[in-house]
Amino acid sequence: MSAPLRTPVLPRSKTPAAALIMALLLILLAAGCTGGDGSAPESRSSGPSGTGTDAEVLAVKIDNVVPARPQTGLQQADIVYVEQVEAGLSRLLAVYSSEVPPVVGPVRSARETDLELLRQFDRPVLAFSGAQSRLLPVIERAPLDAVPPSAAPGAYFRGSERPAPHNLYLRPERIPYSASGTEAVEALGLRFGPAPSGGSAEESHTVRFPSARTTFTWSAERERWLVAMDGSPARGSEGEQLAAATVIVQEVTVRPSSFGDRSGNNTPFTETVGSGTAQVLRDGTAYEARWTRSAADADTRFTTPDGERIDLAEGPLWIVYEAR
Repeated sequence: MSAPLRTPVLPRSKTPAAALIMALLLILLAAGCTGGDGSAPESRSSGPSGTGTDAEVLAVKIDNVVPARPQTGLQQADIVYVEQVEAGLSRLLAVYSSEVPPVVGPVRSARETDLELLRQFDRPVLAFSGAQSRLLPVIERAPLDAVPPSAAPGAYFRGSERPAPHNLYLRPERIPYSASGTEAVEALGLRFGPAPSGGSAEESHTVRFPSARTTFTWSAERERWLVAMDGSPARGSEGEQLAAATVIVQEVTVRPSSFGDRSGNNTPFTETVGSGTAQVLRDGTAYEARWTRSAADADTRFTTPDGERIDLAEGPLWIVYEAR
């Protein structure tokens, strides 16, 4: 704890001129310790590295097994990615830009898939609980700002209502990131706009992983796709069911990687560079689509089969990677 600020003691003056100078010095010293309006000087936390960041987005790896639900802070995410991990389970990558909640979690470990996926953003901040030891050097070389608990211990805490490892939470205000106020979809080269022509009415759509499934059901009342996980409504910690304005089901290659977990399960790698088919769900309608991404540092483009760009309904975007 720093010592309290004390007004310096100046020697007594024997002349009026010297007294005037000393009085001016005292005024200047006092002004230097306050803001222009007389308030205490404003400080800005620079995060664990001691410097701020100009990152457009904050990405947080989120647990998605039953003991981790309901999650906290997913409602404020601009984009939520649903990925396949070990044993055919699912895990989420939540991306924030327009708004950042005070708490996010439960936070879990990063995967190799995240590194390629996040190359679409301009050096994002990635918050995660850790990673396999052989993957850590790969994360350190990736063009992102990695913020695990070891880099920002004051930003993470363990909740008391759940057992580890499903109880690690992040306070984003304590890491070197500030919300840009813009939608994260813009960083991907996507935009909000009217729906394309065509499409077919769809009430519900389910994506199945070997040991998990995600269902989106259209709610005309909320004008959103309501999210369910493994047959149960997916809710935030405040009780409201999670929902998306647009859902993109992107068909990709999911293959074994050179990494695995402690139980001997291989970590699947989801290839997000290349091209393929997709389905875009918005406004209660499903649209057949194509996706292309020419390189890791390129944006993913979503178009109709005729090549027309597909715009998004305004609101949260969920992207699910379905194995083809």
